[in-house]
Amino acid sequence: MGDSQVWPAAPSAAEQVRSVLASAWSCAVTAEGGREEFFGAHEVAADGRVSLRVPEDSALSAAAICAPRGEPSAVLEFADAAPVPVRARVRARVRLAGWFTAEEDRLGFRATRVVLRRPSGAVVVGVEEYAAAVPDPLALAEADLLGHLAGCHADAVERLTRLVDPGSLHGAVRVRPLAVDRHGLTLRVERARTHGDVRLPFHTPADDVPQLTERMHVLLTEAGRAACPRPLQRYRTDRDR
Repeated sequence: MGDSQVWPAAPSAAEQVRSVLASAWSCAVTAEGGREEFFGAHEVAADGRVSLRVPEDSALSAAAICAPRGEPSAVLEFADAAPVPVRARVRARVRLAGWFTAEEDRLGFRATRVVLRRPSGAVVVGVEEYAAAVPDPLALAEADLLGHLAGCHADAVERLTRLVDPGSLHGAVRVRPLAVDRHGLTLRVERARTHGDVRLPFHTPADDVPQLTERMHVLLTEAGRAACPRPLQRYRTDRDR
């Protein structure tokens, strides 16, 4: 047997959940005291436990103290929005059901149910799987990486479409980078009234930004060797603005 290894084409649902929590800036909380939204107030421990800093007068504090121990008493919601302006910008939503416990200067949250909602449908993630997963190593850098790609290298995005099946580009009016993770790059293909996504997997996962740069160069080299470049007039990228 050789040394070849088959790599996953995309993060698992549990890994995606952990990536959303790691990169999200806001968190909406629904509890007995009502619904509140917090910004820059949550942290996630290695085991998936969420801690939340809330104002002293927040109704959540009272709800956490009064809730029966171990019974689901709150829902945390996080939205994963593409850092580059695209149609249908929210890529996924995460809902954690569980309970709060009062701590010294914050509330601790243990999840008893984890749901990932993607355009393709909802996925229930096992609590143990969620606790064992880790965020994608590029999650915190993704916004800067995609912004740079879209803003400074639209010609590269245009070249990468040579790797896309022609049928997926039929009727396209714009192509933009939608997401990047250690396993690959996703492009959003927008048409007049619809849109779709295409995935360009890396040959091996990228564990940091330097490795991602190498993986992107490999994709661009492959695109440069493509036998039939797409006519530039069929769609536009930001380069055409």
